[in-house]
Amino acid sequence: MSYYNVDAILTETQKIPCTFQLDVPGLGYLDGNAGGMIKAGTTIELPMWLGVMLAVSTGNTPGSSQLVTLNFPAPLQQRVINALKADPRTVDLRAQAPHFYALSARVMELFDDQAVLDTLIDTFKARALEVADQAHNPRGALGDGADFLRGLEETERQLFKAAHEGPKAVKAWTQDLKKNT
Repeated sequence: MSYYNVDAILTETQKIPCTFQLDVPGLGYLDGNAGGMIKAGTTIELPMWLGVMLAVSTGNTPGSSQLVTLNFPAPLQQRVINALKADPRTVDLRAQAPHFYALSARVMELFDDQAVLDTLIDTFKARALEVADQAHNPRGALGDGADFLRGLEETERQLFKAAHEGPKAVKAWTQDLKKNT
């Protein structure tokens, strides 16, 4: 994570389900039980940065298991993956997570699930075509285009902006070349 990248910070604050493998005294406030104990087997949604730190931690006795195991966050649960397999263009990724692709990339660093990775790659390809098509449409920001833009997550919004402004920059550059030659 980049220290100064706001998008990376927002991605790391996304909640991820963590299942505790050991009884942990004094952390009950994470589960709404101030001063209590978290029992082994309890699943709590924690910010990703905290869940990852706890996942690499072990108990304080030699040979003890890791403190927590991580589970897929809600935006990458099987229900969403199945919807993405059916038609990725119909899923409102922004409603799932404003930084869906950044979250997905970070989660894929933690989990080894080739099927989910393939689905995410196919999703990006299919949606990128739609984003580029909408960006080159002169009325893309009006009517149906406005609804389309509302459903884009942050990476797709950046892609839209680049695809929309790219041809303008090329046209300005070629006109500048013609003036100077």
